[in-house]
Amino acid sequence: MSEQDTTTGRVEWITMLLILLCYGSWVGALFWLPLGLGVLATGILIALHGSLTHEALHGHPFPSRIANELMMALPLNLSIPYYRFRDLHLAHHRDSNLTDPYDDPESNYLDPIVWNRMPCWKQLACRINNTLLGRIVIGPLIGQARFMRDEFMGARRGDRAIWLAWALHLPGAAIVLLIVAVSPMPMWAYLIAAYLGLGLLKIRTFLEHRAHAQVRSRTVVIEDRGPLAFLFLNNSLHVVHHMNPKAPWYRLPALYYQNRERYLAINNGYVYKSYGEVFRRYLWRAKDPVAHPLWPND
Repeated sequence: MSEQDTTTGRVEWITMLLILLCYGSWVGALFWLPLGLGVLATGILIALHGSLTHEALHGHPFPSRIANELMMALPLNLSIPYYRFRDLHLAHHRDSNLTDPYDDPESNYLDPIVWNRMPCWKQLACRINNTLLGRIVIGPLIGQARFMRDEFMGARRGDRAIWLAWALHLPGAAIVLLIVAVSPMPMWAYLIAAYLGLGLLKIRTFLEHRAHAQVRSRTVVIEDRGPLAFLFLNNSLHVVHHMNPKAPWYRLPALYYQNRERYLAINNGYVYKSYGEVFRRYLWRAKDPVAHPLWPND
């Protein structure tokens, strides 16, 4: 699914200034806010930095890929190398593979055969993770464990992309930790903030895609215009992003509302009015089964 390329080939000053504001506010939260407020603000800023990193790998704010990568060189969440996020996320944009337990790197579904062989405690953890509250609270831990397992296996196979990504990631992470070490914020508090930031991003990814026989019907729209929509840089309008992956975040609402009926026809009405609706419906209840419902059980 794709429409026109809406990039201009020029510097997108809105995005660049937001990146600078994010970094500056992050430093301010570390050095000048009281501890409790600082942890909360730092977690929110780490989530925003994650959204901005997503913009960078799609070609914003500069026409130059290297310039975008340098802008996001500091991994504020400490846990995911930029180059791995880039490669895995761009693989996720092969829409024909969306929700595939093997070929979609961002799928939350499991192969039913794998699911049936899992011990009971793992199945319980996965069921909890399929509620919104569970996704926020334990989702970062489960996601990081799976990610590190796959990275380790790939590195053992000699995947040079993984080795390079981690080689570039570790110096950036060291700089982040050094800044935290000289700030008033204790290291344990920063780790809590980093986990909070990852948990906030799990709200966005919780129901971005559903299992559906039609590829075009798998991607959601959440018509939210509140603080979470801004924190996720309008990626809540997810079908618009998948159809216009080069469009900057601030153009997505106009693209959507100019063609709302068409987008909702394309994704077969997979829409929620707000994140409030999502919380009301799924905070305690799973939206999907863990095992992919369209895959065979044997």
